[in-house]
Amino acid sequence: MAYYEVLVGSAQYHGNEALTYASEIPLRVGQVVSVPLQRFSALGVVTAVVGKPAFKTKNISEVHDLPPLPAHLPRMVEWLRTYYPAPLGITTAQILPGQLSVKTITETPGVTAPVASTTSNLPELTTEQADVLARITTPDTYILHGDTGTGKTRVYVELALKTIHSGNSAIVLTPEISLTSQLARSFQDVFGERVMILHSGLAPKARQQVWLRILKSTEPLIVLGPRSALFAPIRTPIGLIVVDESHEPAYKQEQAPHYHAVRVASQLAHLYKATLILGSATPSINDYYVAERLKKPILRMTHPARARQDSTVTTELVDLKDRGQFSRSSYISDALIAAVKNSMSRGEQSLLYLNRRGTARVILCNNCGWQAVCPHCDLPLTYHHDLHVLQCHTCGYHEAVRTSCPECANTEIVFKVVGTKAVEEEVKRLFPQARVMRFDTDNKKAERFEQHYEAVRAGEIDILVGTQLLAKGLDLPKLTTLGVVIADTSLTFPDYSAEERTYQLLNQVIGRVGRGHSDQEKIIVQSYDPTRPVITAALSSDWDTFYKTEISERQLFNFPPFVYVLKLTCRRASSKAAEKASEQFLYSIKDLRLPLLTEGPTPSFHTKIAGKYEWQILVKTKQRQALLEVVKALPKSGWSYDIDPINLL
Repeated sequence: MAYYEVLVGSAQYHGNEALTYASEIPLRVGQVVSVPLQRFSALGVVTAVVGKPAFKTKNISEVHDLPPLPAHLPRMVEWLRTYYPAPLGITTAQILPGQLSVKTITETPGVTAPVASTTSNLPELTTEQADVLARITTPDTYILHGDTGTGKTRVYVELALKTIHSGNSAIVLTPEISLTSQLARSFQDVFGERVMILHSGLAPKARQQVWLRILKSTEPLIVLGPRSALFAPIRTPIGLIVVDESHEPAYKQEQAPHYHAVRVASQLAHLYKATLILGSATPSINDYYVAERLKKPILRMTHPARARQDSTVTTELVDLKDRGQFSRSSYISDALIAAVKNSMSRGEQSLLYLNRRGTARVILCNNCGWQAVCPHCDLPLTYHHDLHVLQCHTCGYHEAVRTSCPECANTEIVFKVVGTKAVEEEVKRLFPQARVMRFDTDNKKAERFEQHYEAVRAGEIDILVGTQLLAKGLDLPKLTTLGVVIADTSLTFPDYSAEERTYQLLNQVIGRVGRGHSDQEKIIVQSYDPTRPVITAALSSDWDTFYKTEISERQLFNFPPFVYVLKLTCRRASSKAAEKASEQFLYSIKDLRLPLLTEGPTPSFHTKIAGKYEWQILVKTKQRQALLEVVKALPKSGWSYDIDPINLL
């Protein structure tokens, strides 16, 4: 009988140390096994051979017939648990599939035979692209600051080709599952079967098969997917990691462990001495500042990769307060209607962007001011016209639409603050012959963008309506009209990141046109404050001015990247109880005598969620280790934390 330490990958395991199990079969470090955990069975990975312990041990229940996991994955778990503290079972689960079956293991082959890779069918490199590639000579972290349409993906493919030819693998990250279709196509045209697409949107069996193919493969691979692709079991050395649209908040995991993919990618690149590319038209303020301070290369691309001498892009700002410009629709201006009509007459596409879901976000009584709110979260309910329900997007509560006010019985119920479903309905009214599709997170699986990517790209949809899902990284050859329904939505949030997020979203969405596909393209931006500096900077791609203004503001008011931040949230049955518990823990923080700056306690932005009231404390410091000490002191019950949060709401 031999004894082994096993990292158990299960949310049911809340400990902080590997567990010891016995096995009559000799095992290797990295072996994937199934182990008993209370009344459950969980996947685990062997990390060490140990002597017989003094306590009674359970036997490993199953040894899976697989190659050992690559050594870097357990090392990443060890790093994660110190940098983003969380229960070890949850952290280990990042490197293991949700389940494994003997049948799937037996039936799934790896990629063993070399596959030819060539860029002969791709466009010639532009002068800018060639210059950027010439500057990426040694393993390092590079910010690829390329305006929309400058061909960053072409650079990624060329770098991946060099990586594969050197016998190494590459990881290419995309912030959203919906963007994998386009990116995968670019890589599959060159690398064929070497491209492994791994994400949570796959059916469980399909995801399991991809994970197994990666682990069984002996050839260099291109693993493509969202942030979880960083934990793919790649056995060949990793030579390149690309984080496309690296500014996107989706790279921050909301659940424990609260890791940010850019930071994890940096650690993985460090382990392998690999090249890390952070690509974006609107780089993260934090990443850009760190790159400047550490003198990391910042590679700039400004010229369209598909330039046309006869191409004209016209931008028009429409003041939403000027109701004279909205004679045919309450929220789609006459100018935007005319532009969409012109594109349709030419057999081209239009995209109407609004970063709000649903039909209406505010439902209130025109007589007494009563507002429909969630009884569990105290947040405004959203009206969904297609389902005819009011729904809470925080806890999922829903109720039937009221025909009269519950307070005064008045029948004049007003629906305000338009969402994408309302825009979709309005577009269908204005253009009854148009083929219209809406894309947002309310889509059912069959309606999602990745399911319709080829049809959209081929121009089979006349008018697209959607949220930020359509604002990132898409190259749509038929798109010639871009309408921003309300440009100010993200500016209404009381958070230090609101200006940066507004700049990013606007600059990214207007980048869907002006990519050299047509001779005549139109951008119409509707705003309540069209002269606001962040809006004019985004429309003119004036990154330098925006960055200098924003970084000085953050330094003045002690926000990242000048400090590390920890957000602590206390949840209690009443607001008074949450306030009292928060005040008590604030005294505990001060007793630690660490170099900390605390703010609060204050009610959270969402003061009530799922029947519980929330208060929060913000902790700032220049020494990240000090935040980890605060996390250790946090009470076990009724508290949660987010280290390095992307916003403070």
